[in-house]
Amino acid sequence: MATKVFMEALSPTMEEGRLVKWLKNEGDTVAKGDILAEVETDKAVMELTARGDGVLRARLAAEGDTRPVGELLAVIGAADENIDALLKKAPAAAVTPSEPSSPGRAPSPVAPPASADRAPAAPPSPPSSPPTAAPAVAPESGNGGERPRSSPLARRLASERGLDLGQLHGSGPGGRVIRRDIEAAVAAAPASAAQTSGAPAARTAPPAPRIAAAGDYEDVPLTLIRKTIARRLAESNGPIPTFFLTADFDLTSVRELRTRMIALGDEFKVSYNDILLKAIATALSQHPEVNAHWLGDSIRRNHRVHLGMAVAVEDGLITPIIADADKKRISEIARESRELAKRARERKLAPEEYTGATSTVSNLGMFGIDELTAIINPPEVAIFAVGAVGDVPVVVDGALAVRTRVRITMSCDHRAVDGATGARFMQTLRRLIENPLMLVF
Repeated sequence: MATKVFMEALSPTMEEGRLVKWLKNEGDTVAKGDILAEVETDKAVMELTARGDGVLRARLAAEGDTRPVGELLAVIGAADENIDALLKKAPAAAVTPSEPSSPGRAPSPVAPPASADRAPAAPPSPPSSPPTAAPAVAPESGNGGERPRSSPLARRLASERGLDLGQLHGSGPGGRVIRRDIEAAVAAAPASAAQTSGAPAARTAPPAPRIAAAGDYEDVPLTLIRKTIARRLAESNGPIPTFFLTADFDLTSVRELRTRMIALGDEFKVSYNDILLKAIATALSQHPEVNAHWLGDSIRRNHRVHLGMAVAVEDGLITPIIADADKKRISEIARESRELAKRARERKLAPEEYTGATSTVSNLGMFGIDELTAIINPPEVAIFAVGAVGDVPVVVDGALAVRTRVRITMSCDHRAVDGATGARFMQTLRRLIENPLMLVF
């Protein structure tokens, strides 16, 4: 019996995937567990494995194509098996593959089969938004129906050309009307008018607005990681009532500790950021009301500190996690943070290495940014933004002195963290940073 190969949910937040590379060709013999393709998720490049034995009879997506989770990508079967019935159903996701269950997540609905007059259903909306059923094409009546799915550029071009999107058939994913559909409709309009004989003369249309020529601009498609960043930040900056607490910390003792550690050898080569990660993790362990998640009808106070650290990658940002960071030595955090950052930039992180953070640190100091505010990553209730480390003149005991300083800003979700709560956390953090031997013993 043939085995269907679906676009699987290879990460907990994945809703669609981009097929990076096929590793098996049609006609190749495959065994269960063989790697069929590389798929780019919203966080990393993962491997898609075979779920059955046989011959790869058909590949239904090309390299570079983006497909929603649950869509049929390929068929594995016996060499002489008839798979015509399966191919006729492609690319509709009539059957959704089973996914690992996760707390608080409802099972994905089964999409209806596609027919000649109905395009495949859109992928389910993110959990934070109520599900909506937007048809891929507008109703034939063209009046009062829901707007057809279309790209922003297509909507602008249609408006400029006076075209009714409801009368167009979309050629994009899920029946989406895209730029080439608008251009095709514009090109077909004169030919259609010429074929109409004996009809009354039409009114002269006003001159069409100028459309930028090719080469005047470049449309850069969103990568999956950039789509996820956009969605997550929209979920955060709008609904979350955020306030900010900024403090200036003296790193003179941290600098001395770091100098002594580096002198012990490569095993103890640490950065300022490594020591600050340890200090923040330790403070979080002492303030469970900050090491928390907002769940809507409850606040989850986490008993373990899994600290996310924001890493800039080519397409955006990803936050690998240092698990139980408060319990690890500074040298362990240094080694682990370097390895995680390297794999993050190579897009080789496993899902468990970038999901499940209880709080996050973002550091732009290495870019010369003195101070910044970061956007909370829900359901976390706080995020810590670290600026540049530098020597500045300050007054110490009534005298002018040069000290090593850094500014850290704590973004707080006011639904879970009050001002006094955040201030007490920052006091604890100051005590740890300015007395770093507390982090060692």
